Amino acid sequence: MIGKTFAATLASVLTGWALTALPTGMEVVRADDELSAAASWTIPTADDVRAQVEAWLADKTIDDDTRQAIDALWEAPQENLAASGPDLLDRWAATLALVDPQFAELVSTCRGIAESRGVRTFAVLDDETQPPLVRSNMRLYYGRWLSQHAYYDEALEMLSGLEPKEVMDPASLLFYQSVAHHRLLDKEKCLPTLTRLMENESSLPRRYATLARLMEADLKPLETDSLDEIARLMDDVRRRLDFGRAGRVVRKQEDDVIAKLDKLIEQIEQQQQQQQSGSGSGGSMNPSSPMQDSNGGAQRGPGNVDRRRIGNTAGWGDLPAKERQAALQEISKDLPAHYRDVIEAYFRRLARDGTP
Repeated sequence: MIGKTFAATLASVLTGWALTALPTGMEVVRADDELSAAASWTIPTADDVRAQVEAWLADKTIDDDTRQAIDALWEAPQENLAASGPDLLDRWAATLALVDPQFAELVSTCRGIAESRGVRTFAVLDDETQPPLVRSNMRLYYGRWLSQHAYYDEALEMLSGLEPKEVMDPASLLFYQSVAHHRLLDKEKCLPTLTRLMENESSLPRRYATLARLMEADLKPLETDSLDEIARLMDDVRRRLDFGRAGRVVRKQEDDVIAKLDKLIEQIEQQQQQQQSGSGSGGSMNPSSPMQDSNGGAQRGPGNVDRRRIGNTAGWGDLPAKERQAALQEISKDLPAHYRDVIEAYFRRLARDGTP
């Protein structure tokens, strides 16, 4: 079941995508524009990325067939070439796989071509003799894949130490770091990373900005030792066990869950004892002068009530099925399975019930 905060935030974000007409002459000042002006990181353009790739290729001996294949990768329609950082990162990885056989297996694994059983180790990613352009961006490429497949600990290890200025897709770096921190319930690292990601909100892929807001709204109210936290810890234990892991980390998590449950049960028992003690100390739940059944109450009102607005103002349930499916695909594109499932479940309920 989707949490109320999570679902309500998603509904408000989607509703906010609709543009509202403004009176003529009124200027809109966007907060994210102000943040972008003072952002601590920038998103490189497609031309900047292509220039980096060409500079790297200049020192390589490449046959004609390979050169033509590389040109075909980068000479796509301009609207696609400049579309997004994730797309440019994919083009870079494909280019590297054509030139350097050491990376071909890594790229095949991330594409789902090579058979992958669990997390694999690629020594080339730890090779400090590789140029920063190569090592940093391929660590991001593999770290993104790890996060998308719920290997959050390994994703953070792969992405650790990378800075936005070192990679050609800094938005993905910050986003997938946030995803991993969020799923591991690390508020102290997740929330600052989300804040940094949203410094360039207006330039982010829409799905990144949307999920960033949702993660922040979901994690901020999470309280230590709450039933919500315990449930999430149990879910993380299940995730690790699904991967066939039952080592020290899982055993510690299981012990933590049991300890938190014991603490929660003890608190509930203490509250019940206090309530029973209070009710038995001479206090009475019965009023001394109850209102007689035959007499009406003295308090009266005008009897008017406000009509409650019921229904989905976003109009999601009214959209044709084809348009709903297209919107779902756009929102959940390249996101970890956990988020895709949450979004799709929410929209199925929204289309069925007509209320967020």
